[in-house]
Amino acid sequence: MPVDLTLTTVKNVLTRTSGYLSTIASHSLQPYRGCTFGNALCGVGCYVRHNGHILQGRNWGSFLEVRTNAADSYRNNFAREANWARRERGVFSIFCSSSTDPFVPQEKRYQITRQLLGAMLELPPDELILQTHSPAVADALPLLAELNTKCRLRIHVSIETDQDRLPGLPPPTATVAARLQACQALKNAGIRTVVTVAPLLPLADPLSFFERIAENADSVVIDHFIEGDGSPTGNRTFRTPLPAAMAAINPRSITLAYRDEIVAIARQVMPGRVGVSIEGFAGRFSTP
Repeated sequence: MPVDLTLTTVKNVLTRTSGYLSTIASHSLQPYRGCTFGNALCGVGCYVRHNGHILQGRNWGSFLEVRTNAADSYRNNFAREANWARRERGVFSIFCSSSTDPFVPQEKRYQITRQLLGAMLELPPDELILQTHSPAVADALPLLAELNTKCRLRIHVSIETDQDRLPGLPPPTATVAARLQACQALKNAGIRTVVTVAPLLPLADPLSFFERIAENADSVVIDHFIEGDGSPTGNRTFRTPLPAAMAAINPRSITLAYRDEIVAIARQVMPGRVGVSIEGFAGRFSTP
C-alpha cells in the first residue's frame, strides 16, 4: 500500500496524559503522526486504528505525518511541561510513543526521533520510556547510552509472539531474532530493556520463548488485548480480524485465562521480572 507522507509541524509535542497512560507517564510524545507499520502484524489489532481524531477518514497504515519541528517544540515547551508534571504528577516522565513508532522506516531519512533524543540530552526529562516494534532502535545506541546517564531510561521492544509468521495474519515488522538481538545490544550497554509481549498472541513454545527473553532483556511485560486495548472487554480489538485469526490457531488465546497461563510460565523462568498489563508498562514487576 502506498504511503501518503506529509511534512508538518506541531505546536506542542508534549501531550499531558489522561486515562490509561496517566498511570504510566505524565506525557506522551509522538515524533510522527500515523504509523507505516500499520499494515504489519502489530497494526492488525492496534487500538489507534479506531481513533478518528488521528485517522481523519484515512486507513491506518496508509499515512505518515513527519513532525519536522518536534525537537524544537520539545525545547520550547520543556520548562512549562516539566514544571507542571513535577507539580501535578511528581515526576516528568515521557512515553514515546503511544500512537506511532519512533523507529518507523522513514526515521532513517528524517531523523525526527534522533533529533528529539538530542534535545533530551540538552534538557532531560526525569524518565523516558521508549516503545518500539523495530530493531532499528539499536542504531540509536550512542544517543541512548548517553541519555541513560541523564535520566531514567527504559526501552520497550514489542515481540507479540515467538513465531515469525502466524496463519491468517501479516508478517511482523522484523523477525523475533532481530528484535531480541537489538534487546541484547541495549542490555549490554547498561540500558534497562523490556520485552513487551503486547498484545499477547499464540505462542508455540512459551518456555523456550521466555528463556530467550530472560537472556536478552531485563524484564518482560505481558498484555492481552482484553483489558489492554483501552476497552474493558477488548471490544475494540474484537472489531478487527485479529481475534478470529488467534482463535483459529489456539481458541484459548482470546481469553484472559490464556494470558494467566502464559504469565505463570514467564514467572517460573523470570521470577520478579514479569509485569502484567498496565502495571508492567508502568515499570512494576513482581511475582504472584
